[in-house]
Amino acid sequence: MIIELEQSSLLRALKCPECGTSHEVTVIQTVCTSCASTLFAQYDLNTGITKDSLVGRPANMWRYKEFLPVSNEKYIVTLGEGFTPVIPVCQLKKFTSDNEVFWKDESGNPTGSFKARGISAAVSKALELGVAVIATPTAGNAGGALAAYAARAGIKAIVYMPKQTPQIFKDECRLYGAELVEVDGSISDCGRLVNEQALVHGWFQLSTLKEPYRLEGKKTMGYEIAEQFNWQLPDVIFYPTGGGTGLIGIWKAFDEMEQLGWIGSKRPRMVAVQSESCDGIVKAFQTNKPVADFKDGGFTIANGLRVPKPYADRVILRVLSESNGTAITITDEEMSSALKEIARHEGMLIAPEGAALWQAFKKLKAKGWVRPGETVLLINTGSGYKYLENVVI
Repeated sequence: MIIELEQSSLLRALKCPECGTSHEVTVIQTVCTSCASTLFAQYDLNTGITKDSLVGRPANMWRYKEFLPVSNEKYIVTLGEGFTPVIPVCQLKKFTSDNEVFWKDESGNPTGSFKARGISAAVSKALELGVAVIATPTAGNAGGALAAYAARAGIKAIVYMPKQTPQIFKDECRLYGAELVEVDGSISDCGRLVNEQALVHGWFQLSTLKEPYRLEGKKTMGYEIAEQFNWQLPDVIFYPTGGGTGLIGIWKAFDEMEQLGWIGSKRPRMVAVQSESCDGIVKAFQTNKPVADFKDGGFTIANGLRVPKPYADRVILRVLSESNGTAITITDEEMSSALKEIARHEGMLIAPEGAALWQAFKKLKAKGWVRPGETVLLINTGSGYKYLENVVI
């Protein structure tokens, strides 16, 4: 659906967080032209807009339209993404004990994952800027989301996906009409091929954090978390970290809302949870390194966590440091066990990436890192139904 409304975005510029270079928002941008860093959208946050302005708005991510990048609302491409529920842990309180623990369940988004948020924002802005062909590497869910939103927008989508990805993700892309290229390798190999072919054919690349607007869609999780917790943020947020867009976006949202006067200066401690297959962020955090090394241990049941080296690793590590957070590795066996435990006791069939958070929570609580009385939020990024091929029941 393309909504025909008036101008609303307060987007003013794109700024590099590393070197400070500003870039125009009226033309297509990828990364910083000076240092190749991810670009962050900058908004006019001194307009006096209050939280009360949200009352009565649609329960989707575009309720925060002033702080999303589409200047003319007629270009917004939406399938109803966002404003996903916050659900308390109910039957597993023997593990949560004196902590209030909640899930933010992203599985109800279009195409079954949180990828719908970033793709909605990025495709909408691409449509506004006149893009005709979009290509992306994907571990699964982002490809399906791009295929769906590109179909809705009338834009051609080309998706590069590892051959080891479950068949349902491949079928999804083809059903939405995307051109699917299967690659014998990881998402990093897919990214390399997309880059090569995009330069030859003039495609616009939607690679994670190599364009500025997927981040903006993902940050709406942060706005929703604040609103759903009555503008008092949780003490700890667990986030499954592959490319890390959502973790960075949530942190960016908190900063914007403080500038708006919607929240105070208190921040949650952020926890990056990775697969044993690709845990470069964990290793870098543990050794106080500013960047992560490349690590690809091969297949993991959590497709979205097989990211050998996140493009914005430096920013992810900075967020963990600024928040006094931490990073932890979870095995496939632990994810599978946690997925079944949540399904059987909480009635939620979550993605393996989300299941990794439950195991991470239990470990960090046992160590005393999660403190008594703290409020904890676990972000389940997708539906477990799409991963049944990976899970032994």
